[in-house]
Amino acid sequence: MEPAPKPTLIQKLKQAVIGGKHDVHDTSIFHKLSLIAFFAWVGLGADGLSSSCYGPEEAFLALQGHTSLSIFVALMSGTTVLIIAASYSQIIELFPTGGGGYLVASKLLSPKAGMVSGSALLIDYVLTITISVASGADALFSFLPPSWSPYKPGFAAAGVLLLTVMNMRGVKESVLPLVPIFLTFVITHAFLIGYALFMKAGNMGEMAGAVRADVARSQAELGMGGMFLLLLRAYSMGAGTYTGIEAVSNGLPILREPKVVTGKRTMRYMAVSLAVTVMGLIIAYLLYQVTPESGKTLNAVLFEAMTRDWGTGGRMFVLVTLVSEAALLFIAAQAGFLDGPRVLSNMALDRWFPTKFAMLSDRLVTQKGVLLMGGAALLTMVLTGGSVKYLVVLYSINVFITFFLSQLGMVRHWWQVRGKEDHWEKKLLINGVGMLLTLFILISVTVLKFHEGGWITILLTGSLVGMALLTQRHYRNTYKLLHRLDELVAVAESSCPLGPGTTRTGQERAVKYDPRERTAVLLVNGFNGLGLHTLFGVIRLFGGTFRNFVFIQVGVVDAGNFKGVEEVARMKQEVQRDLDRYVRYMRCHGYYAAGFSSFGTDVVDEVEQIMPEILERFPNAILFGGQLVFPKTTFLSNVLHNYTIFAVQRRFYSQGIPLMVLPIRV
Repeated sequence: MEPAPKPTLIQKLKQAVIGGKHDVHDTSIFHKLSLIAFFAWVGLGADGLSSSCYGPEEAFLALQGHTSLSIFVALMSGTTVLIIAASYSQIIELFPTGGGGYLVASKLLSPKAGMVSGSALLIDYVLTITISVASGADALFSFLPPSWSPYKPGFAAAGVLLLTVMNMRGVKESVLPLVPIFLTFVITHAFLIGYALFMKAGNMGEMAGAVRADVARSQAELGMGGMFLLLLRAYSMGAGTYTGIEAVSNGLPILREPKVVTGKRTMRYMAVSLAVTVMGLIIAYLLYQVTPESGKTLNAVLFEAMTRDWGTGGRMFVLVTLVSEAALLFIAAQAGFLDGPRVLSNMALDRWFPTKFAMLSDRLVTQKGVLLMGGAALLTMVLTGGSVKYLVVLYSINVFITFFLSQLGMVRHWWQVRGKEDHWEKKLLINGVGMLLTLFILISVTVLKFHEGGWITILLTGSLVGMALLTQRHYRNTYKLLHRLDELVAVAESSCPLGPGTTRTGQERAVKYDPRERTAVLLVNGFNGLGLHTLFGVIRLFGGTFRNFVFIQVGVVDAGNFKGVEEVARMKQEVQRDLDRYVRYMRCHGYYAAGFSSFGTDVVDEVEQIMPEILERFPNAILFGGQLVFPKTTFLSNVLHNYTIFAVQRRFYSQGIPLMVLPIRV
C-alpha cells in the first residue's frame, strides 16, 4: 500500500488555524465537547447579559428629558426578563433535547409556523452578531481619543472575522478563552452597581420625590395617555435586552448531561444576572443624573462620573470595565454563532433550506452555517457602518416573533393536556403571561420601529420565508420523482425473497470469491431506488463483465444524528443493514458481493480512505456512482443538491482510479 500523501500547504494552514480532525468514533466526544452550566452561561447567556451595554441606554435616552420615569422602565424590564426566563424554563423541560423557537413552533403549532419562527430567528442571530460586535467597538472606542473613530468600522469588521474563525474551531474552543473576560465584566459591573446604590443610598428619598414630580409634570404636559406612550416607547427601545433569553433553550444539544438540569441552571444564572444588571444600571443613571456625551456610551459616562475622585486608579478601573464590556459584547456574538447555525441545520434537515447546512466539518461544527452567519453579519456591518443606533432599530422585532410563537405553542400544549399533567394550571399561567407579554412587546416594537427602519427587518424576514417555501417545494418535487425509483426496491425483494427457508442461503454459500474477476464497486446511499437503478445500469451496460460486486456506503455524521452515542450507533446499524441487503440480493443471483462502510463528516474523504483496502482485495475494480438528472436544470437544482459523486470522481482522477458516473433521469 502506498504511503499516505503529505499534507498540502493549504491543509497545514487549515489545521493551524481551525485545528485537527475530531474522531466521530470516540464515544466520549460528546462529553468532551459539551458545556457545563457555567460555560454555557458564558457562551449563551452572555448574549442577554451583554445587552445591558446598550439596552438600558436606549431605554433611558428614549424618555426625552423625563428621566425620572426610568425607574418604572427598570422595574418593567427586570420583571419581563424573569417572566420570559420562567416561560423558557418550561420549554426546556418539555423539549429536553433542544427546544428553540423553531422546534417548539414546528411541533406544537405547525411546520410552517416553525419555519416562520426559524426564519425570524436567523435574521435575529445575524443582527445579534452585528450589534454585539458594533457595541463592543463603541464601548472600547469610548475610552480612546476621538481621532481614532474612523478606525472603528474596520475594527468591528475584523472582530466578526475573528469570531468566525474561532467558531469554526468548535464550541468549547470558542468559549473557554473568553471566560476570564466574562468574569471581569460580571465582577466590575456588580461592584459598580453596588457602589452606586451604597454611595447614593442617602439620595433615595430625593430620587423618589423627583419621580413623583416628573410623573406630575409628564401628566400635565403629555396627559396620562401620552405619558403611557412615552414609557411604552422607552420600554420597547430597550427590548433588545431580552433577546438572548431564547438562546439557552435552543442550545441544549451542546450542554452537559443531564441537559435539562444544566439548561435550567444556565437559565437561572442568565436571568438573575441580566435582571439585576439592567435594573441596577438604569437606577445608577438616575442617581448620577448622567447625560449623553458625543463619542461615548452612557455606561462610559456613568463610570467616569462615579470614579472621578478615584484618581489614576479610577481611570484604570474604568478602562478595565469598558474593555470588559467590549469583550463581553464580542462574547455575546457567540449566541449568534452557536445557535444560528443550529437553527439553520434543523431547518435544513426539514428541507426548508439546502441540506448542505446540516453537514458538519471535521471539527464537528456546522461550518457552512458559521460561514453564512459570519458573512451575513459582516455584510450588515458594512452596510450600516456599524451604527448601534441604527442596528438597534432593526434588532429585537424578530426575536419577539419567535417568543410569541413559542409561548403560543406552549399555551396550546398545556390546554390540550389539561387534567392529564400535574400542575398544568400553573404551567399554563406562566406561559400564558409570557405569551401576552411577548405579543404586547411585539406589537409595540413593530409599530414604534416600523417607520424608523423596522420595515427592513420585516422585509428581510419575509424574503427568507419565501426562499424557504421555494426550497421545500423543490425538495418535495424531487422526493416525488425519487419515489418512482423506489418501486425498484419492491421489485428487487420480490425477485429474491429474503425470508427464512428460501434457497437464497444455499446460493450465497455456493458463490466463490475470485480476486482475478473484474469487480464493480458501487457507491450507494441506502438500499433505495437510486442505488438499485445504478446497479441495474451497470448490469445492463456491461452484461456479464463483472462477477464481483462491492458496495460502499458512507454514514454521514451530520447535525441530525450527532446528538449522542445512541444516535450514532443507530446510524451505523442502519448503514450495515442496507449493505447486507445489497450483498444478499447479489449473492442470491449468483454473484460474489461484499459491503464496506465508513463513517464521518465528509463522503469524499471517507471513500478515499476505504479504497486502498478494496483495491488490495479487488485489483481489477472500477468504481460506479449514480447521479440524478432532472427534467430541467435550474438554479435551485444546482444550489440545493451536493453532486458528491463528481467530487469523488475529481479526487480519484488525480490518483489514476477510474470512476464512471451513470446518469439517472427522473
